[in-house]
Amino acid sequence: MLGKTAGGLFWMFRYLERSENIARLVETGQRIALTRPDTAEGEWASVLKTAWAHDAYLEAHDTIQGDVVVNWLLRDRDNPSCVLNCVENARTNARLVRTGLTREVWEAVNECWMTLKEDLARKVQPKDLPRVLGTIKQRSAFVRGALHGTMLRRDVYDFARIGTFIERADATARLLDVKYYVLLPSAAGVGSPLDNAQWEMILRSVAAEGAFRTLHGRTRTPRDIARFLILDGRLPRSLAFCYAKIGDNLGYLESDYGVRLPSHDQADAICQHLQQSTIDSIFETGLHQVLQDFLRRNAGLAAQIESDYRFMQ
Repeated sequence: MLGKTAGGLFWMFRYLERSENIARLVETGQRIALTRPDTAEGEWASVLKTAWAHDAYLEAHDTIQGDVVVNWLLRDRDNPSCVLNCVENARTNARLVRTGLTREVWEAVNECWMTLKEDLARKVQPKDLPRVLGTIKQRSAFVRGALHGTMLRRDVYDFARIGTFIERADATARLLDVKYYVLLPSAAGVGSPLDNAQWEMILRSVAAEGAFRTLHGRTRTPRDIARFLILDGRLPRSLAFCYAKIGDNLGYLESDYGVRLPSHDQADAICQHLQQSTIDSIFETGLHQVLQDFLRRNAGLAAQIESDYRFMQ
C-alpha cells in the first residue's frame, strides 16, 4: 500500500474518533452546567483543556461562557479540532483513499459529513444540543459499523483501526489527567460530593457508567475508576484495551508485509507496561506523571507509525 493511502486511512479514522470524543466532552460539560451551575465556568474550562483547545479559545475570547465554548468545540472554523472541521477532514481523507473503501464505508462517511454540515450550519440552540450531540456520536458509530461489517481484514482495515485506537487512548488519558490535575480544586476535595460527581461524569463521558456499575455496584472510588479506565482490558475505551488492539493490528501488518518495524517494538513496550502495572504502582508514581508519560509515548508511537509506513510519500 502507498504510504499516502495508509496515512489517509489512519487520519480518516483519527478525525472521526476525535469528533465523537469532543461530542462526549461537550455532553459532559452541558450536564454539569445544568446540574451544578455554580461550578459551570470551571467545568467548561476543564472541557477545553481536555480537548487541547483552552489556549486557542482564550486567544479568540475574553471569557469562558458555556454557549461560546460549545460553539467553539462544535463548529467554529477557527478551532482546527472542532467537530465540523474533524468531519470535513475525515471526508477529505476518505476521498483520498476512496478505492480502498467499500461503498458502504464511503457512503457512511459522506452521509456523516452531509448531516453534520447541515446540523452545524448555524449556532446550535440549547434545546437542540442533545439531539445534535447524539447525531455526532451516532454517525461516527455508523462508519465504524460499516467498516466492521464490510471491509476485508487486510492492511486497509488495520490502518483504520490503529488510527481509531491511537486517538481513543489519547482522549481517555487526557480526560483522566485533567480530572486529577485540573478539575479537583484541592486535595481536601477528594471524596467530597463534588469529587464523586466529577468521577461519575468521567464515566459517562466514556460511555462506561453502566459497565462500571455492573462490575463494582454503586460504589465509586477514584482508585477503582482509574483502574477501570487504565487497566481493564474489557472496556473498549480503556488504555489497556486500546493498546491490545493497536498491538494486534500492527502484528497483522507485520505478518502481511513480512517486516518488523520500530513502531511494533514501541507498541509492544507500551502494551507490556500497561499489563505489568497495578493501580497501586500507578498511584505511587503519581497518576498525573503516569498519564503524561503515556500521552508522550502514545504521540511518539503515532509519529513512528507515520515514519515507518511513509505516510507523507
